[in-house]
Amino acid sequence: MCGRFALTSNAAIISRNFSTDISHSFKARFNIAPSQKVLVIRVRPHRTEREAVFLKWGLIPSWAREPTIGARLVNARAETAAIKPSFKTSFRQQRCLIPADGFYEWGNNAGIKQAYYIQLRSREPFGFGGLWETWGQGRERIETCTILTCHANSLMQPIHQRMPVVIQPNRFDSWLHSDQTRMTEISKDLHTLSAANTVIRPVSEYVNDVRHDDTRCQTPCEHIKQPNPPRDNPPFAASQKFLFNR
Repeated sequence: MCGRFALTSNAAIISRNFSTDISHSFKARFNIAPSQKVLVIRVRPHRTEREAVFLKWGLIPSWAREPTIGARLVNARAETAAIKPSFKTSFRQQRCLIPADGFYEWGNNAGIKQAYYIQLRSREPFGFGGLWETWGQGRERIETCTILTCHANSLMQPIHQRMPVVIQPNRFDSWLHSDQTRMTEISKDLHTLSAANTVIRPVSEYVNDVRHDDTRCQTPCEHIKQPNPPRDNPPFAASQKFLFNR
């Protein structure tokens, strides 16, 4: 699953990496949590241009009677999102990218809950595969989103069995343009990411408190052993085409 993440890059870097104008003024976020507003890159159906908006994290299906359901739908399993009533319409028509610099996951370390921060070896921002939806009418309209998850790679598995889907930059257009992409093409974006270019490091328990949102959330825990990437994966190359190899 993905229950916390960080977006610390500035607007210029995000604009460059996602090929859209980030005109919003926003501060670095080190501990983004469900129910909060998150930056979303999307293309509305039957349009061509990308737009950057802030949506509430926790998807509320358009048919829901109450918005409280969103608290339970912060993640969607990639394997079943296309057929689940809560996600199938969004999966076909309203996919999005959710920029992040890294995400947190909690594992068990000798019976103690330990937080880990996961990011690209290049430290570049990337885009979670997400879905968005509109609930309500008139002034009660709420736009929300969810993050897709898939099976964890070998480096993540000792910590958690799931991890977020991350869309390759060369697949951004296919992912965002729902009216131009066949569903068979979308399946190419829903695989487990390579462990070779994934970096995991234990961080301070400071991040456990959702009220904390500063650099101390990523303070390394030097006394906790860091997972090592599998030896059979190729080394990272700064010039490689993809953020992650499959």
